[in-house]
Amino acid sequence: MNLENLIAVSGLPGIYRMAANRSNGLIIEDLKTGKRRFASSRKHQFTPLESIAIYTDDGDSTELKNVFRNMYEKLEETPLVSQNASSDELHGYFSAILPNYDRDRVFTGDIKKVVKWFAFLNESGALHPDEEEKAAGEEEE
Repeated sequence: MNLENLIAVSGLPGIYRMAANRSNGLIIEDLKTGKRRFASSRKHQFTPLESIAIYTDDGDSTELKNVFRNMYEKLEETPLVSQNASSDELHGYFSAILPNYDRDRVFTGDIKKVVKWFAFLNESGALHPDEEEKAAGEEEE
């Protein structure tokens, strides 16, 4: 799964693709509509999805890409829970996806955001295994 150039923009819902970089902000592209707009760095903060990680029990963290891959692979056996589900349901779902996540440092809001992002990216078709990941999986078999 390639999260390169995908960013979360504070104050704007959803995930965007970085189309161009300017000295005073970014030109971002909506994944659903393909429309581009300018987002000022004075008004917004930009977080690349490839830089986000989830805390784990062993004091380390796992990349968001790995969490999304687990969610994608387990989609049939563990259906995606609604982002409006109760806190217990969200934590139960997340423990099925990432059993060793740190329950003290990963909050319900974080899980809601991951579920929301996954649903959005899966709907828009942005989540699919990369060719190199498929090749690596075939080599292991």
